Amino acid sequence: MTRGEVMGETPVPLYYKLYVELKEGLQSGKYKKGDKLPTEKELCQKHGLSRLTVRRAMDELRREGFIERLKGKGTFVTGSKREEQLATLTGFTDEAKKRGRETRSMVLENRLVKVPVDAVEFFKIPADALVVYLKRVRFLEEEPYAIEEAYLNVGADIRLLNIVQRDMEKESLYDILRNEFEINISYAEEEMELARLKKDEARFLKQEMNDCAILRKRFTYTKSDVCVEFVVSLYRADKSKFKIVRRI
Repeated sequence: MTRGEVMGETPVPLYYKLYVELKEGLQSGKYKKGDKLPTEKELCQKHGLSRLTVRRAMDELRREGFIERLKGKGTFVTGSKREEQLATLTGFTDEAKKRGRETRSMVLENRLVKVPVDAVEFFKIPADALVVYLKRVRFLEEEPYAIEEAYLNVGADIRLLNIVQRDMEKESLYDILRNEFEINISYAEEEMELARLKKDEARFLKQEMNDCAILRKRFTYTKSDVCVEFVVSLYRADKSKFKIVRRI
């Protein structure tokens, strides 16, 4: 006699069945971004479930970033989280284009600043040296997705000074580095941790102050092991997920 015969099959929770059904509708296109979902009362009546069961299914979809509840208006479809492959070194725009997503950027700052303390050792330049500082809010399909601060090592390539003269709301930084300047970007070292949004960060990302976000730091290197870029990014936790592929 097998273990399954002894123990019996574990029943699937009712909330999970509803969660799966609604998620399949969201992913199949039955519900479009911006659509208003049925109310909890309507879902209770349709599926013969308690309000607590329906609410649990909806909370799970909200936690994954598929839906959002607007006070006094109802629950609306927001779309799925953006998944990013961590094994591949690509820029925000390139990654989104591969998935057929629309992006845009809003430049907050694009100027020369003193090299940040965190980058001095990696850039291998004097502590009072100037670097290019490019701060942008990155939008995915017209929703704010991340705040990105890039510090570019002018000591690695003097042409990087030209970035302060470029329209970085319309141009891709990695496209300029790779295709125009022919800088051979090879690899990056990254670290991620949870963070709480400050007041201005929350305003740009349309979140609440102290909401959770994903803090990502990246040092980007050329094939000759020169650190050309230091990036500090804050990603909306309700819109982001990262995928790592490990091979032996």
